[in-house]
Amino acid sequence: MGEVFAGRYELVDPIGRGGVGAVWRAWDQRRRRYVAAKVLQQRDAHTLLRFVREQALRIDHPHVLAPASWAADDDKVLFTMDLVGGGSFAHLTGDYGPLPPRYVCVLLDQLLAGLAAVHAEGVVHRDIKPANILLEATGTGRPHVRLSDFGIALTKGEPRLTEADFVMGTPGYFAPEQMRGADPDFPADLFAVGLVALYLVSGHKPDAEALVRMFEEQGVPPAPADVPEPLWQVVATLLQPDPEDRFRTATGARKALTGAVELLPEPDLDDEAIEIFDQLGPLPEGYGPDGPQRKARRSHRKPPAADASEASGAPAMSDTGSFQLPPPLPPSEPAPAPPAGYGTPPTPPTPPGLPPASSATPPTPPVPSGLPPTPSGTPPVLPPAPAGSARPAAEPRAPGFGAAEGYGAPARPLAHGPDPRGVLGTAPTPPYHQPPAHPPAPPHHIATPTPTPTPLWPPTPSGARPDPRSPAEPSPSPEPPEQPSGATGWRRGPSTRTAVVILVAAALCYAVGAWALFTGG
Repeated sequence: MGEVFAGRYELVDPIGRGGVGAVWRAWDQRRRRYVAAKVLQQRDAHTLLRFVREQALRIDHPHVLAPASWAADDDKVLFTMDLVGGGSFAHLTGDYGPLPPRYVCVLLDQLLAGLAAVHAEGVVHRDIKPANILLEATGTGRPHVRLSDFGIALTKGEPRLTEADFVMGTPGYFAPEQMRGADPDFPADLFAVGLVALYLVSGHKPDAEALVRMFEEQGVPPAPADVPEPLWQVVATLLQPDPEDRFRTATGARKALTGAVELLPEPDLDDEAIEIFDQLGPLPEGYGPDGPQRKARRSHRKPPAADASEASGAPAMSDTGSFQLPPPLPPSEPAPAPPAGYGTPPTPPTPPGLPPASSATPPTPPVPSGLPPTPSGTPPVLPPAPAGSARPAAEPRAPGFGAAEGYGAPARPLAHGPDPRGVLGTAPTPPYHQPPAHPPAPPHHIATPTPTPTPLWPPTPSGARPDPRSPAEPSPSPEPPEQPSGATGWRRGPSTRTAVVILVAAALCYAVGAWALFTGG
């Protein structure tokens, strides 16, 4: 109870059982109403084929209860139909016994109307009996019959699923030709309707074999004591042992029944009123007329039981294949150490001739003798270094060669050999006139000082070819104009001659357009 089938049908409670499956009251989550769901129990190929045949029937008639939709979930299949709550003919005779003849004629007329619609689709029902003829819960109003259970129905011309010496149906409702192995046909269904008529009038199951012998020996026997003669003439024609002597169609039987009703006596006012009750019973706890009152499970399989890991707070694997992340650590607890190979980027190699750079924050240089001490955390102010002196041990990196604090990007390793940018300083002007590419500016909240270039190589001897990579002799090319403050992506504009030519051409175009406008008007 409460299991959801194929993400749509919530099985509520079982209401019946058939030859190949159980019938459940189910809640259709898409159409928002209760339906009857027939769930297949057996899984052999023979039963599955019959199930497929039954769910393929689509007969739209007010007196036919045919499948409306179907669904499959793993190794289970079901099809749904309207939920009919008034029970069957078997419930009706069980409550009231023999029924009044006029009331029986109303039930038979609706049954024959539904059977005519089934035969019009070329389908032979093959299992007409009181338990398969349902009733809506109409109370004391006009009854409403629904012909159901097409589990062994067969379309004429389709191959049979049983051997020639086997017969499908319910014992006691077989036509004589079925017992002889004849192919299923419409007159066999009409013979079963005659037996159902006797069942309703008498209140008990008739003896089909004794009736057949009586017809074969005496022809049409006299009417039983509880069956009026006009009604018996119609029922006797339905019960003829020879199919050629019966009504050929259900519509023909309806016409004969309509004439017989006119000859029946009027009902007695003292007769008990027939009331068709709701045989389904109340809904289980948690369900109401408008559907379930609680959230159903997502699958027809039971969820796994909770284990000890859930009680301890450990992350549990979800049923969709994803993982539940653990909660964040409290601020007082240190974060777990990252695995090997992740986290802080490695320290880049140091070029030859430079002191090793620390990956951490540069240490505060020692205070030379003679200087007053500085407050804690404030670096001392050092005097300017004389020309040609050695580079300080710790110097901030130039933009583009490290990661801004707080971003976690790994520092770019330095190449070995002479530094083409002038000892981590400002790059020299290239030999062509294109402005040099400017490195990306660091975040505005980080102040990156530009160190003073300090050459590490001796001057080039006279007569020797200068090293183009050396910063000692900058290129004689003119310096590009200074980039405006705060600008990004700045570039040189066109020359004065080019700008004059463009302006003259634009003026000519404007003059020609104005002339064409005035002359055309």
